[in-house]
Amino acid sequence: MAAVTLMWEARAAAGRGADLLSWARARALTPAPARRETFRAEPDRVLVLTWWPDGVTPAELPDPPPELLHRPVHRWRFEPVPEDPPPPPRD
Repeated sequence: MAAVTLMWEARAAAGRGADLLSWARARALTPAPARRETFRAEPDRVLVLTWWPDGVTPAELPDPPPELLHRPVHRWRFEPVPEDPPPPPRD
């Protein structure tokens, strides 16, 4: 199970969504994450989620060139939360 999930989200400058998406997809991470998914949304947003196992220092996507951005990149780190145990059966 992943020890941490990194979220990287950016909003592209007007009309530059395809360019930002291409830029993000072309960025290799070293070491490679256990899993990586890339998403897009209107207006011109790109989201990259990466999952990292215990013992690995996560590699972060860098900031794109400023001309691709509408605003600074947002980054968050998430850790898994164990599920609550089910309640005991009722008599």
